[in-house]
Amino acid sequence: MTVTDLVSYEDALASYDPVMGLEVHVELGTKTKMFCGCSTELKQDANSQTCPVCLGLPGALPVVNEIGVESAIKIGLALNCEIAEWCRFARKNYFYPDMPKNFQTSQYDEPIAYNGYLDVQLEDGETFRVQIERAHMEEDTGKSTHVGGATGRIQGASHSLLDYNRAGIPLIEIVTKPIEGAGARAPEVAKAYVAELRELIKALGVSEARMEMGQMRCDVNLSLRPNGTETFGTRSETKNVNSLRSVERAARFEIQRHAAVLSSGGTVVQETRHFHEEDGSTTAGRIKDNAEDYRYFPEPDLVPVAPAREWVEELRKGLPELPRLRRNRLKEEWGVSDHDMQSILNAGAVDLIVATTDAGAPSDQARKWWMGELARNANETGRGLDELPITPAQVARVAELVAAGDLNDKLARQVIEGVLAGEGDPDAVVEKRGLKVVSDEGALSTAVDEAIAANAAVADKIRGGKVAAAGALVGAVMKATRGQADAARVRELILEKLGVEG
Repeated sequence: MTVTDLVSYEDALASYDPVMGLEVHVELGTKTKMFCGCSTELKQDANSQTCPVCLGLPGALPVVNEIGVESAIKIGLALNCEIAEWCRFARKNYFYPDMPKNFQTSQYDEPIAYNGYLDVQLEDGETFRVQIERAHMEEDTGKSTHVGGATGRIQGASHSLLDYNRAGIPLIEIVTKPIEGAGARAPEVAKAYVAELRELIKALGVSEARMEMGQMRCDVNLSLRPNGTETFGTRSETKNVNSLRSVERAARFEIQRHAAVLSSGGTVVQETRHFHEEDGSTTAGRIKDNAEDYRYFPEPDLVPVAPAREWVEELRKGLPELPRLRRNRLKEEWGVSDHDMQSILNAGAVDLIVATTDAGAPSDQARKWWMGELARNANETGRGLDELPITPAQVARVAELVAAGDLNDKLARQVIEGVLAGEGDPDAVVEKRGLKVVSDEGALSTAVDEAIAANAAVADKIRGGKVAAAGALVGAVMKATRGQADAARVRELILEKLGVEG
């Protein structure tokens, strides 16, 4: 089904009620894999970080990563979950070349954390509670690279390459209960939930949660039911969606696709789907009937995990301030609106602004530079704010130079440009480019005299009472000084010399 075959979003919601389920995989930032001592360092030579355990060789026995268990408990606590007093691993069996053992060590009916919730805030300030079914521990698969085809998928490829470096890296899978009642806002709720979850994971320090690097990815399960009914429809599962925008688009597309199928008298197939960034569409993957296909059974080579209650409570006491509470506190401290705070969050600027204020900048100046000049540069270069080659301390120094009168905003923008270009820290850029504000009264006075002499008609208008015309003379002086004059002082001098009160 193509984009043009869809029913309109409005028509879909007029007849059907969407129900979602979101499964988010978080790659933990541990130094070693979940069940062996192999390194998790990225971008190493293919298959250089493997051992008999993560390759599933006969006789190799796994050992649970303690930090992986600790991270799982922290995530569960932050999601208001109950932490199991006793849980165990299971073997999830299915054949695919990137599964070296032919099964995935996971958890099924006995997860480490269950029955929680996460409150998320939508763009208009409304809060929506997403119920959490469970958060469980498992391991990642290897990576398949399909070569020779046009799409990069196995269909049409001439051969495939396998890299098992990623096989065994610790994952936490967080599964929601069915999300009902969102109606037309279902895609927005999906995006807001994944965004809030990402901020929570980062705050806990258990993962960088960079979706573009695969450290966090979302499977979007969606079904429709006729309005006014309670029975769930047949669901689809759009796999491995790796950006907030794509989560929203995938949910929206599937609502329209399901509605088109049902409205035409067709039957929705329970299957996995692939998401396509270029047009926001999905295409069929494989038929997926139910969990029994995986033939789960308890993992015989791992003892059960029974976290002591004292340890769980110690971890609970050590949790950081969670993102929603922190944002509410910062919103009050900064005196910004819900809309502005949402914009700051969407830009990924909260931590950068906090770090800049910690480095000495007033919060309004920190917000101004990160959400203005730096956000513009990030958009133009296709980078995240945290990827820009400038530090919060350097931004704070720019703000300090402006406050001291050494720079005006125009010069400050040039300083930031120089820092981003690798010309050094702000003071070095000021020195190299000669960007300090001209504050010498003699030099300013001369520049003002020259501007008045060159614009006699404008000067006469000012003497005649049209004070607003002083802006033209200020502009002339700023041009003559390459923007390095103090504009406010220039205006004062102009009016003084022309005998006019401002």
